[in-house]
Formats: sequence, structure tokens, C-alpha cells
Amino acid sequence: MLKTFDFEKLPIVEVVNEILYDAAKRGASDIHFDPEEEEMHVRIRIDGELINYTVIPNSLKKNLITRIKIISGMNITEVRLPQDGAIKQTVKDQNLDLRVSSLPTNEGEKIVIRILDYSMSLKGIEYLGFSERNFKKIEKLINIPSGIILVTGATGSGKSTTVYSILQKLNRVETNLITVEDPIEMNITGINQVQVNSEIGLDFASVLRSILRQDPDIIMIGEIRDNETARIAVRASITGHLVLSTIHTNNSLNTIERLLDMEVERYLLASALEGIISQKLARKLCDKCRKKRATTDYEKDLFRKVFGMEVNEVYAAVGCPECGNGYKGRIALHEVLLITQEIRDAIANNMPKDHLRTLVYNSDVNTLLQDGLEKVINGYTTFEEVLKLIELDDDVDDVRMGSYKYDLNNALEHVGFTKTNPINVAEINKVANNNAAVDNNSLYKNETITQPSDNITNQNNVNNSGQPIVNKTTEEDLFDTQILDI
Repeated sequence: MLKTFDFEKLPIVEVVNEILYDAAKRGASDIHFDPEEEEMHVRIRIDGELINYTVIPNSLKKNLITRIKIISGMNITEVRLPQDGAIKQTVKDQNLDLRVSSLPTNEGEKIVIRILDYSMSLKGIEYLGFSERNFKKIEKLINIPSGIILVTGATGSGKSTTVYSILQKLNRVETNLITVEDPIEMNITGINQVQVNSEIGLDFASVLRSILRQDPDIIMIGEIRDNETARIAVRASITGHLVLSTIHTNNSLNTIERLLDMEVERYLLASALEGIISQKLARKLCDKCRKKRATTDYEKDLFRKVFGMEVNEVYAAVGCPECGNGYKGRIALHEVLLITQEIRDAIANNMPKDHLRTLVYNSDVNTLLQDGLEKVINGYTTFEEVLKLIELDDDVDDVRMGSYKYDLNNALEHVGFTKTNPINVAEINKVANNNAAVDNNSLYKNETITQPSDNITNQNNVNNSGQPIVNKTTEEDLFDTQILDI
């Protein structure tokens, strides 16, 4: 456990405040209050991993839940139905903006608190870890006068951070920008934001119909959740509006298929869709203790298949007092697709999925796998982290590297995947003496990627198709590494 409380001396109000404050200071994204038969367990999610935080005795369980429900504006007498609430307050020196959800279980109410942090959104899209190539695509996308741009990924993959960063870039005096959200996660001066309220019939579809009569230039839809919202969003984008939204899909190809499944007409989707930004979050290596290791035969084979180059060393997580398990913070893996005329024709003409896949991944697009492996080569994350996130069977095919198939379980066996590494003080001191810490400034977009010449060598200078291999240290492969999950 990370923390213990003296419940006999501390009132429940101070216990709740301390949990909220300490979790926020530790960089947690969520706090889980899990009721059990004998006690309530509290866990916090840091860098995507849930860890045990403290234990609340059963005698205080109801008091703690009641306190959280009071400050979040919930009905304390209702324990049979799920509820949602929000907390905005200052505890000590920390300004907290929290979203609260309650769920009735057989052992009592489970509470989950999402800790919102907009620091990365306020910094701007330049700080979200896009490679130079992908960043140029984003700049091109947001300067398109009309069409629909989708940010995709699983829950907790940083979609909201990316969307709000783009909104900051588009927020200008000469632009009428209207958003419809559920909930409004960040108030932005100069933007008209609408909160959805389904209980009175104010849903995404009805708000969108009204927004179109408000002379908008740019419309942001918090999430495309149903067929009607998808159809209205697409129709709004072909009438001279730029539409920005999110959807829960894994990659560019799946996004196109999902929209077609939502009964969006093919001819409308083909003309409206301008770009898709897919992303996942991987844990970032701690700069203080990361350590080089030799690549396995399996890893060498994967790098060879994807990049056509030999990679003999990558960084591994070690663990130190500053990070605990070798990781500190998270970094985004991106896939940015600009819709070409060939892709539009394939969508409109109902081309087979294999043909569409070829067009999507033979265009100028770095897949999530490629982006992830580039960040492994440059020491920002580990091979194991990429394996956890990417569907290798699909992505290796997507980059058209022959018929070679990768199986995730097989991959994990070859790299000896472990969830965490034990802290070894002697090893930490040895690493500290032999490896200088990475300068934080080198993580920014404009720094050049470098790799020791004896670690990466081109293989015959050609890929499997006989085409020259592009040097992976060009400025097109530069990227920043800071991302925050909202």
C-alpha cells in the first residue's frame, strides 16, 4: 500500500481530501474505490496501470461514499442506480477538476473518480508527441475549410487531449466555433460549448440540427455514438463546415468500416472524410534509469521486416526511486491518414476490404506499429509496451511486408515480457555511472533522431520490394514525447 491513515484521529472529510490531493500529485488519472465484504480497497491508475493505494475499513465505507457524493453533487439517498457527478475545488495548492461515477454492486457502491488535467491541451498540439511527418499532416488537415476529421482510439487513449489541442489552434476571432459535448471537459474562452442533457431530449443529434442554424464555421462533436449523429455530422461537413469528432476504433481502416456500419451513405463519406488520427498510449521509459540491452532474434526479425534495417540494441526498463518500475509518464503512438482521391473512389465504389486496406496503408501513412517501433529505437518506450498495444498480425500486413505473420503470444515469449522489474540499487548505480540521463530538451519535436552507427545498419540498402531504404534519421521522423490522457 502506498499510504495509510489514522482513521481514529482524521475526520472522513480530511481523508477524502488527502486521497484526492495525493493522487493528483502522484500524476494519477483515476481513483477506484472498490467495495468488498470486509473492507474497501482504494486503487489509483498511474501511467495506465492500477496500483493499490490504501484500505478503508467497512465501518467508514458508507461515510466516505456519502462524502464523495455530496461534494460531487449526487443524490446521497439513491444507492440503487448509477450516478454521475463532478468536483471542482482547491485542496491545499492543487486545483482539482474531477468527474465522478458511482455504480451499485453486490458489495455496495463502487466509486471511480477521473482526474482531469488540461496542461498538455493548453500547451498546444506541438507538444503531443507527433512525429514531424505526422505533425505536418495535422497542420494540413486543420487548414482544410470543410470536411470531417476524426480522432480515434480506445477509452483513455488521449483523444480529448488531442481534440482540445486542435481546438486551441483553430480558436480565432474570425471563426465561429461551436462544440457539443457530454460532458464539457474544459472551458475555452471564445468557443461556444453546449452540454448534452439526454433527460430533456437535448442529445447530440438534436443539438447538431440547431447548430447548423447558428452560422458555424467549425463544429466539434464530443463523440459519434450512434447512427443519427454520424449521418448528421457527415452531412454538416459537406455543407461548408469543418467537423471535428472522436470515435472508438483502433485504426484508420476500422474507422472507415465503422462509419459505413453506422449507415453513413458511401458517396457522402467518400466526399466528406478528410483525415483520421488514430492513437494509443504507451508507458514512457524513465530517463534516469533506462538501460540498453541486446535485441532478441525475434525483435531483430520484426525490425527487419518493418523497416528493412538491423537494430542490435534497444532500451529496457530498470527501475529507480524516482519512477519505481522503470516507467514515468506516457507517450502517444500515432497513425495519421490523409484521405486521397484513390481512397475516396474505393469507398464510393464499394471496393473489397483488401483493396481498401492496400490503398490506405500503401499511401503516405506511418502505421501505429511503425510509429511505436521508431519510438522503441529512440529509447522513448520499450518493445514490450508496443507489443501490448498493437495487433501485430494486422499491422505487419498493413505495411505490406510480405506474408510474414506475427503472433502476440509468441512475441511475448521471445522478449521475456514482465509487468515490472524489481528495483536493484547496485544495478541502478551502475547504470547511472555508465549511461548519462537523456536531456529533456531532446524529446521535443525539433530535435534530430540519432542512433549509434553500430546499432542500426541498412540491409543491402533496399527493402523487400527492391526500393531504396530511406534513412530513418531524417527530419521527417522527428517527434516529441509528451502526452496526457484525459
